[in-house]
Amino acid sequence: MSDADPTNVETLRRVLELESLSFTSASRESDFFIGQNQYKPDGRVFGGQVVAQSVVAAAATLPDDRLIHSLHGYFLRAGDVSRPIEFGVERLRDGRSFSARRVHAYQKDQPIMSLIASFQNEQEGFEHAEAMPTGLPDPEECRELRDILVGMDTPQVTEWLNKRPFEIRPVEASLYLDSTNDREREEQHVWFRASSPFGDDPVLNAAALAYASDFNLLEPVLRRQGLTWTDPRLRVASLDHAMWWHRRVLVDEWMLYVQESPAAQGGRGLGYGRIFSRSGQLLATVAQEGMVRLKERR
Repeated sequence: MSDADPTNVETLRRVLELESLSFTSASRESDFFIGQNQYKPDGRVFGGQVVAQSVVAAAATLPDDRLIHSLHGYFLRAGDVSRPIEFGVERLRDGRSFSARRVHAYQKDQPIMSLIASFQNEQEGFEHAEAMPTGLPDPEECRELRDILVGMDTPQVTEWLNKRPFEIRPVEASLYLDSTNDREREEQHVWFRASSPFGDDPVLNAAALAYASDFNLLEPVLRRQGLTWTDPRLRVASLDHAMWWHRRVLVDEWMLYVQESPAAQGGRGLGYGRIFSRSGQLLATVAQEGMVRLKERR
């Protein structure tokens, strides 16, 4: 493992350990949980954290052998890291093979996220999958993003990177740097894994992968437009998040995140990603649309 602070992974595990609440509601929700937040320098809750906690909350209402295979969620409001988040779970359906759950994440009695997830018993069936790209450097040949950005005069960015519980090793040049010549590049590639051992609990690993799936999925939109994260005009906010798990995952093993942007229009950009194991198995597919705008300075 890396020399990153192992307490970052311990913090993630604590954030995913939700506490069950006993109160009832006039809504359709029947199960309630409360969770804490990972610190973030800008004071806003990381969207991937809320997605991951929602996965844990929904899974807590199901048998251990019924695992998540997909979710679709909307980010409704910015979360405040200084306040805990309450999660209400609605049990939509329990069939012989599939279960569906709706989760709302609340702060100040207002939903900050609305998410629906589907779970399934593991079964045999047809199989095919996209192949992992070839000809890429191994993760050991790529620099850690923290090291790339050493000395960068953006304390919020570097402090946030230092607290991430994952190693991030981009293959292409980072868009936190001053310039890029990658406007025509259709894909970008990132190696990542938990920065210390995480254990083999399938629910927590699936949730942790959901957490990590929110890392820079809108970055290919910027790359296609020749923009960088340091552009002072840039305004970016995630609008929704969708994810499909194809296999069980172990997040403390190296994975390759292949990211691209199929479209951008109307002040919105779409990020699309596939997550592969180091051995080449397709583990998950992810899509996210976000607001991506340039605000002219006055």
